[in-house]
Amino acid sequence: MIALSGIPRLETERLVLRGPETADFEPWAECAASDRSRFIGGPLDRGLAWRGFCHMTGHWLHRGYSMFVFADKASGEPLGMAGPWFPEGWPEPEIGWTIWSRAAEGRGLAYEAASAARRWAYETLGWTTAISLIAEGNARSAALATRMGAHLETTKADQIHGQVQTWRHPGPEAVPQ
Repeated sequence: MIALSGIPRLETERLVLRGPETADFEPWAECAASDRSRFIGGPLDRGLAWRGFCHMTGHWLHRGYSMFVFADKASGEPLGMAGPWFPEGWPEPEIGWTIWSRAAEGRGLAYEAASAARRWAYETLGWTTAISLIAEGNARSAALATRMGAHLETTKADQIHGQVQTWRHPGPEAVPQ
């Protein structure tokens, strides 16, 4: 396996945030094929899941940042992804997150990962603001955005996701260390 070099490794109390690895494709593909992915353009077949996975990997190469895979610190099990994201056509840089494992839900892990990734984007990338684009009806992601201090700014139609809400995060000066 070839690994991308230069991707930072972040640690929180319970998680490791790291670059994507080939072995992460299977848990991602399982999530992408399920109804769990309905708010991020899914369900997807394996071919489209592979393209999405490679999109995340390629984003590291072409932007110098991307979603981190977050994994359980004790077991190493990949649980989801979170981090800075700015694909072509996006309105502005985003902090995104997706939990791959149903077992990881409701434990505050997405909050832990997304907060660490946002802090990294502010401190390392020099971002002064960030948004999160959340499909209307995705109550869990809206609740997480609220918990992170973001506020609903706009709602508009999107070709892939239907109605999408733009949530504005507080600037770096308002984010706890």
